[in-house]
Formats: sequence, structure tokens, C-alpha cells
Amino acid sequence: MRVFRHLLRRKLAVVAVIVLLVAQAACDLALPRYTSDIVDIGIQQSGVEHVTCEEMTATTHEQISSSLSEPERQLFEASYDEDAEGRLWRLNDAGRARIGELDALLAPVLVAIHADAGATHADAVAAGMGEREGLLAGLDEAASDSLLRQRAIAATIAEYEQTGYDLTGMQMSYLVRTGAVMAAIALAGMLIAILVGFVASRTGARIGRDLREQLFARVVAFSEREIVSFSAASLITRGTNDIQLIQNVSIMFMRMVLFAPILAIGGIVMVMATSVELGWIVVVAIGVVFAVVGVLFRLTLPRFKIVQGLIDRVNLVAREILTGMPVVRAFDRQAFEEARFDDASARLMRTQLFTNRAMAFMMPTMMLVMNLTSVAIVWFGGWAVEAGSLQTGDLIAFITYAMVIIMGGLAIGMISIMLPRANVAAERVDAVLACEPSVVDSSAPDAATGSAGCVERTRGARIQFDDVSFCYDEAGECEDVLTHVSFAVEPGETLAIIGGTGSGKSTVLKLIERFYDATEGSVLVDGIDVRRWRQADLRSQLGYVPQRAFLFSGDIRSNVAYANEALSDAAVAEAIDVAQAADFVGSTEEGVLSPIAQGGTNVSGGQRQRLAIARAVAADARALLLDDAFSALDLKTDADLRRALRAHLDGVTCVIVAQRIATVMDADTIVVLDDGRVVGSGTHDELMEGCPEYRAIALSQLSADDLARGGEAA
Repeated sequence: MRVFRHLLRRKLAVVAVIVLLVAQAACDLALPRYTSDIVDIGIQQSGVEHVTCEEMTATTHEQISSSLSEPERQLFEASYDEDAEGRLWRLNDAGRARIGELDALLAPVLVAIHADAGATHADAVAAGMGEREGLLAGLDEAASDSLLRQRAIAATIAEYEQTGYDLTGMQMSYLVRTGAVMAAIALAGMLIAILVGFVASRTGARIGRDLREQLFARVVAFSEREIVSFSAASLITRGTNDIQLIQNVSIMFMRMVLFAPILAIGGIVMVMATSVELGWIVVVAIGVVFAVVGVLFRLTLPRFKIVQGLIDRVNLVAREILTGMPVVRAFDRQAFEEARFDDASARLMRTQLFTNRAMAFMMPTMMLVMNLTSVAIVWFGGWAVEAGSLQTGDLIAFITYAMVIIMGGLAIGMISIMLPRANVAAERVDAVLACEPSVVDSSAPDAATGSAGCVERTRGARIQFDDVSFCYDEAGECEDVLTHVSFAVEPGETLAIIGGTGSGKSTVLKLIERFYDATEGSVLVDGIDVRRWRQADLRSQLGYVPQRAFLFSGDIRSNVAYANEALSDAAVAEAIDVAQAADFVGSTEEGVLSPIAQGGTNVSGGQRQRLAIARAVAADARALLLDDAFSALDLKTDADLRRALRAHLDGVTCVIVAQRIATVMDADTIVVLDDGRVVGSGTHDELMEGCPEYRAIALSQLSADDLARGGEAA
């Protein structure tokens, strides 16, 4: 799955988590064993751990000694010392060192000696059997080694009672000691779990951070073609919701998915060590768990592939409504937009309801499996306890281990429900990361375009279109927006582009900025094809004002000095003055520190345009590209601004896209576009005489007298 690729880049963290999880599993699996010991040894056996008695009566010592072979007698007698009174024999250090051998040696003998006292535990021992071999044969036929040990422990307890040994003290000592060990193990498990959570969370956060950085860097490198193909709403969803989902699943994978098989394998080993005959119950339970998970996985996977697209749709509709709220209110379309949003939201809700119901179905099913498993273990385990082949504590431990195994399957089941959605999210993020920008720097850019070591340039830039055709569809199947467009503007000159709506005027500036690459022909700056320029070097030569003036959240100064944060206050003030924005900036209390909302929504359209122009002027570029940048200005401000630009930007090339004749008529060259083709080029007077399209536009805006006066009356 794609979601796991990001984890593989953090191999060291994953290995560390696995090591910690193994240690945590060891702690978790040790506790049921100690619980079993508390029940079996601490409670049922009064704290007696070994068959070998700490002390025994002289009579018992003599009976045991007489029933052993010579080598066994030597081991036994070397393990006990007689007390001063000659009444008791006490286990010495040599005996404690070989206590395992003594347990196996003394078990059948003690059972035979205390047959009467422990009759309920030694029914299989033939009455009156005096020979040790006969006793052992009888026991082998009647019970397992576990039953023999239980009988032997009962005989040991009986021996302690005869000697007057402090069994209560032994029991409390065992319970306190075992409880302390369990507390230490539980504390160690808790600390390890905290460390695992810390490492997993930190790793997941880093995965999210890296993906966001990579995604943002790739999106910033995209041309407008890629932005449009993915859509801004989808890119926002991929950079937020999708990456957050990948991050969460990565954390859950390290904390749960890796832990579940480790715990389950350890639980299986412990189950088989506790009782092989009940192991089939666990196998059946695991089979049911994975069957349920498989069915749910098959049902929900197609839905998860739809969910992310529906989230994109909700974000898209919400952004459109919020951005276009004035239009919505102006046309009283609130009810329509609410219905449109409700439809998108309801479709997402219905899909998520299906997946959530599937997850809701899984939990009670798993709990039913767990409870039925517990009942089956108690039922069949009870028979084993009655037969003496299984102790009560072992039965409790078996139930605990079985639950551990099933919970491991449950954890995998729960994460498997999230994995398909996370995998879809990873595919969506990877699709963005794998998408190569259509506009990239040349592998061998022209040396003359670099800022270092280049030839000295004039203040203005020469811009030329050489038989340029362009289509927005990268497959080239749509109709050209520009067709065989050719023109040139010399350094320091002003070129104006005018034409009807959709004639391709704004596209010309986008090709100069290299937001797109020409489909045919070439765009040249200083005689060099823009595709051979480094994008950063090219755009550092250009000051650009888009058709829809956009301001960033911050203040007026930060927006004007956007190209150079170190710009002096004097340079900022000069740019504002040239853009005819000094009056409204000076009228605010904070001046250039006046706050600007996101998108510049707290200033008027004209103010927003003037600040955008000031930003371009402050960039100190060699060419200024103005895309209908005067449309929100009144004619007087328009004229004042153009005069200020000519005075301040002497020698700077200026390309103006405009709708107003008054804005372009004093340009050195005017290019007239009609349906993507150049239908006229020249000065205002030349076009009025020789270009019908230009004359029609001019006369639709100004009278003949106004045109004769240069548009001043207008």
C-alpha cells in the first residue's frame, strides 16, 4: 500500500518502535502468567512453590531415605541438615541449588508417604503399595505430570502442617513478592507504551510535515495548467485532510498494527504452553475475526475511494459560496446555494454513514466473538480442571491470552477499515507529487540569463513574440487561444494590447511571465527564448499586475514590499505615490502599517489595484506587465497614474492590457487582437485609419471629438 511507503522512509524509527513493542508485549504477556501463579500457588497452594520441603520431620526424612536408591539417597541426604534437637531436617544451600532435581525425586515419594492425608488427591495410588516402583507405575497410569505435582504439593503442605511451619507467612511472602514483580512489570510496560507513543507520534508528525513541505513545494512549482487540472479545492484537501489521514494512520500503524501480530504470536505461544487441548478454540475465534474483517474490507473499500472526492466537492462548493457571497445575496440565491451545499454534504454524509455503520457493526461482532470464546474456554476448561489436567490459574491465564490474541485481530480489523481510505489519500497525495510541472527550467539555461557574470543590460527589456500559437489544452485538441501572434516591444517603449473579451490579451502576459509555455513559436526576452531562462531570473526582470488584483493578509507595507522585504521606507512611499495611492494610505491612522485582510477584501477594488501596481513598481523590474490594471480606476486617476509611470519608469518597458481606448491611445505601439489573432499593430492614429476593429472599439467608447483631443475630455 502507498501509505506504507512514507513509513519506510523512517526505517530507524520503525525499527526502534518494533524493539519497544516486543518489550511491551513481553511485559503484557508476563502478567497473566503471574496472575495464574497467584491463584494456583499463592491461594490454592498456600504459597508453596516447590515439592521439596524447607523442613520435614525426622520420620518423613527416614521414610524418604529408605525408599530411594543409593545415588538418590546421597543427593537427598546431602540436601538436608538435622537440627540440634534431632526432630527436624532443614533444607540447606546445596539442596536449594539442586531444588529442581529434588522436586522430581521427592514428588512420588511424598505422595506415597502422605497418601492418607491427601487421599482426595491420590486416588490413583494403589492402597498398600509399599514399593516405590509400584507407586510410580500407578501414578503414570492414573494422571499426568501436572496431576502428580498437584498431589505432591498437597503432600508437602501436609508435611509443613506436621512440622508446624509458618504457612501463612510463606503465603503472604509469596503474594507480596509476586505482586511487587507484577507491579514492576506493569510499570515497565506503561513506560514502554509511553515511549512507543512518543516515538510513533513524533514520527507521524514528521511524516505529515515532510509531506506538506513536499506537496507545497510541488504546488508552488506548478504552472497554472496543473493548478487548474487538480483544482485549488482538491489541492487544499490533499494538503490538509489527506495528509492528516496519512499521519494518523502512520501513528496507528506503529502503535497498533505492528503491536497486534507481536502480541498475537506471543499469545499463541503462551496459549500452547498453557493448554494445547484448548488451542482449537482460539484458532476458530481468529478465523471468525478475519472472516468478518475480510467481508467489511470488501464492502467498504469502494466507498472509501469515493469519500475523498466528495470532500473535494464540499470544499469546492463552500469556497465558491463564501467567495461569491455578495453575488449570492445580490441575486437572492441563498436558498439555491444552501440546497447546492446540502446536496454535496448529503452525498458525503450518505457515503460516510455506510462506512461508519460497517465499523459500528464490527465492534459488537468482535465482542460477541470474544464472549463466546470466553464461554467456550470456561466450558471446556472446566472439564479439564475437574479431570486434574489443568489448574484454575492456568484456565484464567488461558482466557487472558485468548483475549489478547483476539484483541490483536480486532486491532488489525479496525485499522484495516481505515487503511483503504488512507491508501486513497496517499494515492491522491502521490499523484500531486508525481505530477511534473509543464513549465520547468531548462537543463542547460542560457548563460546570459543568469544574474552573475552576464552582460550588462539596458534598464528596459526587449520583448518579442515570434509566430506564437497557444492552446490551454496541453493535448493540443482544443482551439488555439492565440494563433500566429508576432510583435516586438523595444526597451523603454510602451506596448498596449487591446481587443474584445476572450481575444487572448491576458494570455499574452501569462506567456511572457511563463505561467504557460507557447504551443508553437517562441516568446523572447532580450532575444532569448523564455524557455531558456531560469524562471527566477526571468521573473526578477518583470513586474506583474494580474487582472484580478490580489493582496496578501498583513499590512500595506508588507504587500508593497512583497518582492523585497528589505525595501526602505522611502522606496515604499515612492511606489505608493507613483501608484496614486498616497492619499488613501495617508488617510488611515496606521499609514503603511494599516492591516490588509486576506485577498484585500477590506479595501475597495480601485485601492486594491493601486496597491498591486505599487507592488510591481517597487520590484524595480526592467519590464512592467499590467493586465487590465486600470479597470477599477476613474479616468482622472487612470491618466494621473499613466503620467506618473512614464515619469518614474523612464527606460522601463511597459506592456499594458486594457479595455479603455483612453488608457492605450498614447502607447508607442498598440496591438489589436481579435479571436486570438493580430488584426492590427501601430500607433493610435495609424490604427484609426487602417484597422476597422480598433476604430470600432474606439468609437464605441469615445466620440470623434474626444478622440481628436486625445481622450482628455473623457
